[in-house]
Amino acid sequence: MEAAKIPKSLLESDELYKYIMETNVYPREHEALKHLRAVTATHPRAIMATAPAAGQMISILLKLIGAKKTIEIGVFTGYSLLLTALAIPNDGKIVAIDVSREFYEIGRPVIKNAGVEHKIDFIESEAIPALDKLLEIHGNEESFDYAFVDADKINYINYHEKIMKLLKVNGVVVYDNTLWFGSVAHHEDSVEERLRNGRASTVKFNEALANDPRIEISLVPLGDGITICRRLY
Repeated sequence: MEAAKIPKSLLESDELYKYIMETNVYPREHEALKHLRAVTATHPRAIMATAPAAGQMISILLKLIGAKKTIEIGVFTGYSLLLTALAIPNDGKIVAIDVSREFYEIGRPVIKNAGVEHKIDFIESEAIPALDKLLEIHGNEESFDYAFVDADKINYINYHEKIMKLLKVNGVVVYDNTLWFGSVAHHEDSVEERLRNGRASTVKFNEALANDPRIEISLVPLGDGITICRRLY
């Protein structure tokens, strides 16, 4: 996927996107996050990183709910991981799961220099077995305050079922890329071939969330779309 052909935002106006970023997001972005964003910008897969505007909202959300025990599925270079580590208390913990440690190691020096690496328990694994192991540990079920998912879209619904068991009532899970470059609103035949599989998985997942009585949801058009879910029961 060529990053140059993928829009930075779903906003129709580049000028409006620039205004939001320069007026509201960049001036308040933590220096460590700016550093990590700069480090990631030269990576061929830089588009995989969490959008700063979405990260800004997530940071506020973490503080509002007083999150302390969290999960992250899909780490890449660690932008969302770092912003979570900066937002939770000094004795807070993040279980960070990714199939490869390679990309995480790119951002790890920045995270270490920010003084928050001790909050992170990185697990190199496929997410499903890692989540199953967490569920096997006494005391983990219904104990997590927050989860963030930015991984393979085809498994989002499977991750959701595991997370619902790990998340406490009133806990929050945020799913990234739930508008899939805006393609969810277009007919499949009009969508580029490279986006079709992701679009199909995302459409099914969004429908599943909308029909899940265990949660209340809000799909926010920041970055590539983030869906915020609060567990009701």
